[in-house]
Amino acid sequence: MSPRQFCLACLERQPPALFEAALWVAAEHDASLQPDQVLRDLNSLQQRIGASLPNLPANELAQALLRRLGELDFHEDDDSPLRPHSALLHQVLLRRRGQPLSLALIALELARRLDIPLLGVNFPGHFLLRVPGADHLLDPCGGRRLYPRDCRELLSRSQGADTVLQAGHMQTCSAQDMLVRLSRNLRQLHRLAGDYLAALKDAERVLQLAPPSMADHLARAELYQYLDCPQAERFDVQHALLLCDDPAQRMLLGERLRQLQAPRAVH
Repeated sequence: MSPRQFCLACLERQPPALFEAALWVAAEHDASLQPDQVLRDLNSLQQRIGASLPNLPANELAQALLRRLGELDFHEDDDSPLRPHSALLHQVLLRRRGQPLSLALIALELARRLDIPLLGVNFPGHFLLRVPGADHLLDPCGGRRLYPRDCRELLSRSQGADTVLQAGHMQTCSAQDMLVRLSRNLRQLHRLAGDYLAALKDAERVLQLAPPSMADHLARAELYQYLDCPQAERFDVQHALLLCDDPAQRMLLGERLRQLQAPRAVH
């Protein structure tokens, strides 16, 4: 099977093998990566952290786990601009630097192995974690507790001062949701790095895993434009138009479609 097929098969397990699925995402971009080996190598990190956790009930250990990761130098990547290695999981493990979602995926896998209850929260701009039943969220970058006021400040910094905190921002998400977000992160990072073929792999994975959306089709159309593939670009613009509810945006997409359908000059 291809890395994409292995990734999808991981999501179909019960429960889904999220961490392994994320490794197969990385394997699409690094043919030398062997996910089974990374899974075995993680055993030493699991043992090291497990041996250092306090003697507390399992539902009180999530913050200690995150703090221990911070002590072992796992931190948010502060490179500017960010590079794809901040979202490719095997590189995050190697460098101990990554985006909040990538650090969260490592924490979630360790928590699963150590029987510590922990869930992902698809918070805008900065992925978060939650212990079931807790009155706060946890920052995967160090384990800081976040209450509603903290979440409003975090949302304001990442999305703008006028953004209103909603209950949906703080809901837990599925393994598939996390893999979609990881794929969108990688799509953006590869695009910014000028690696449009790599970004295209991520864009295709998003459209395979997520409900159809105008934004995701337009993101892939942009990549096809960079790669000079007008027929493929036209396909995504057509689908974006079908999914668009805004009259002004529909006019712009219609004009773009007409330009793509016009005969191209031969030189």
